Amino acid sequence: MELRKRFLRGEGPNLVVKHGAMAEGDEPKQPNAQRGGSEEAFTFEFGNCSGSCFLLRRPWQNGVSMAPGLLLAALLALAQAWCVNAIHENLLWFSQLTEVEREISFRTECGLYYSYYKQMLQAPSISEGLSELIHDNLTESKRTINLLQRMNIYQEVFLSVLYRLLPVQSYLEPVYFYIYTVFSLQAVYVIALYLTAWLLSGSWLAGALAGVWYILNRIDTTRVEFTISLRENWSLPFFALQVATITCYLRPQLTVLQQKVMVWLMYVTTFCFCLTWQFNQFILLVQALIIYTLDCTDFLSTKQVTTLYLVQVCGLLSVWLLQFCNSMILGSLVLSFIVATLFVRHCQTGLKTGSFLVRLGKILLHTIIVLLLTFTINFLAKKALQLKSDEHIFKFIKSKFGFGMTRDFDAGLYLCEEAFGVLPLDTLDRLAGTLLLYPYVLTLLLLIGGFIVTAVQNLGSPKGASGEEKRGASAGRAAAFRPDVAYNLLHTMFFGLLAFSTMRMKYIWTGHMCAVAAFGVCGTEIWTLIFNTLRCNSKSLLRLVTYAVPLAMMGCLYYKFWPKLMEELSELREFYDPDTVELMTWISTKTSKQAVFAGSMQLLAGIKLCTGRVLTNHPHYEDKDLRERTRQVYQVYARRPPEEVHEILRAVGADYVVLENSICFERRHRRGCRLRDLLDLANGHIMDGPGENEPDLVSSPHLRFCEAAKTDSPAYTAFFTRTFQNKTFHVYKLKKKRKKGGNPKSSEPSAPQ
Repeated sequence: MELRKRFLRGEGPNLVVKHGAMAEGDEPKQPNAQRGGSEEAFTFEFGNCSGSCFLLRRPWQNGVSMAPGLLLAALLALAQAWCVNAIHENLLWFSQLTEVEREISFRTECGLYYSYYKQMLQAPSISEGLSELIHDNLTESKRTINLLQRMNIYQEVFLSVLYRLLPVQSYLEPVYFYIYTVFSLQAVYVIALYLTAWLLSGSWLAGALAGVWYILNRIDTTRVEFTISLRENWSLPFFALQVATITCYLRPQLTVLQQKVMVWLMYVTTFCFCLTWQFNQFILLVQALIIYTLDCTDFLSTKQVTTLYLVQVCGLLSVWLLQFCNSMILGSLVLSFIVATLFVRHCQTGLKTGSFLVRLGKILLHTIIVLLLTFTINFLAKKALQLKSDEHIFKFIKSKFGFGMTRDFDAGLYLCEEAFGVLPLDTLDRLAGTLLLYPYVLTLLLLIGGFIVTAVQNLGSPKGASGEEKRGASAGRAAAFRPDVAYNLLHTMFFGLLAFSTMRMKYIWTGHMCAVAAFGVCGTEIWTLIFNTLRCNSKSLLRLVTYAVPLAMMGCLYYKFWPKLMEELSELREFYDPDTVELMTWISTKTSKQAVFAGSMQLLAGIKLCTGRVLTNHPHYEDKDLRERTRQVYQVYARRPPEEVHEILRAVGADYVVLENSICFERRHRRGCRLRDLLDLANGHIMDGPGENEPDLVSSPHLRFCEAAKTDSPAYTAFFTRTFQNKTFHVYKLKKKRKKGGNPKSSEPSAPQ
């Protein structure tokens, strides 16, 4: 009790907390000593200096205490990079593959992104390579597009330039320079999580535990070893660094210089994150909502909120400039939300005054106005910019929650992929198996309780209190529940909800989950709450537990998972895809370099990488015209007559079309989610196979093109000539449109098989 009284008199270690919910420019005041007993007890529980006490030491003491922690962070980071590299090598036997096999291993959109790295290296000079990317006519036939504007490929440009300039060509192949860079970013990711956990708890043991958990939960924290080029593998390490810098920025006791350094680091990490992933606006929108919630509940000062918003805006606008004024960024919801929030807050000056119920009503009204203004600004911006690039995302979201069209082809492509479904429950089983889930849930529940209590206290300032008393009470409550802890709590909650709704988003959540759970195990806040509940306030026991429990958990994890990890690292497999190798070899040797190929998005990305041929469509789906073109090209798997398919393919400039048995006779997805089913629904046709059909669907009078073309009946040979086939692929060359009265058979010679 004496320690509590000293803290409330301003003699406790956290008195120097200045920025909780105080207005900009206010002088620090002592907390109000007249607050109720419940608030006083809560202040003791969360008002300790875990995560910030070491700042009170002398510089040489900080250096000595930080050295082993930083060394361990580096070791764990190197361990993660080595693990993913070893697993990648063992899965494919990558070092023994031929060049075409290595390139085929970059599946789907990964191959498309890697092709631009290869293209830059093959260009005569850096300037010519950049010019080819800015005026590209190979990625989409009959179109010249600016790839640096449309796609987030600056990382490929940067790496290609770096590879050209560094003296590494003689002993490091370009592909290894690329994959080693991506694996090195995994090391950066581990370091970022390590620092976040360390900053929150004040113990580098928390960082070590977070790093160990991240490595052991590799299945659920990353998929980098088999999807190297995915944009998320480039961007999420920078996002984790941004979260670490925000955590540091919101800590108490930072000097003005340290705050400025943190702001610049936040900008740099936000910029790198936005530059490397096209979905950055949606992630930043969630983050902006977190900041908005903290602002409404008085956990952040006006200066902090404005700074965080402006960092997001500056990061997005910097990318907008580098991407040649990409309209998708200006039309993003996050920019509209930030503009609306800052404008409404400027107009509503009395938002944070009044009794508890009055403030709740004001916040509700404020939120409604902000949302209405956000959607109004966004609607007007998209109208002015004629922006439709991201409408497929909103179609998917509306369809996912039952508000959109169920037969929309674009929405169906997303809804039918497992990655865009809800989070499978076996994910939680795996997380529980590594002892991660249980401390995470306990930490989350206790922090939520503390957050709610503090938020209610913040909103329930006594009516009629003087400004000095309000500011003093605000400072005391900020010490009670630190802003950096509050931010990380909402971060894991918001992104956790996103992960549960869309499985692909779990990789944003699970990494940060490791840091939060480690904070709960190693920090004093959670243990203090538990001991107070048990009426045990022994400081020596508290210190013992915060060291013994994480060490015991790491010992248990080592005993349980080290043999499994070694077994996984020793498991050898081999890449084997002879049909695709045969197809790529045939295209490279038997077709013109200017030939245009049509087919599935995934296969065409590989054709672009392995052969350099021109494509009709590709997996980068953030363009309305391209989405429509893809739907048209996919009619080769629908029930359409050969003359219509020929006309469609000719309209997009195709010379060849590649049909895949794995799509034509697909069994991986359930009925209604196979690609041919999505096309039938979009065309209003009855789907194949047993099962119910909606009453307004009709039976198509035509055969499915991908099946009927293989019969070589005159109706099909009049328009298409089979030029290549194996067990997986059938390639048809389009004949030129025959003149009336002409002999269709003589209009186009057959190409050799």
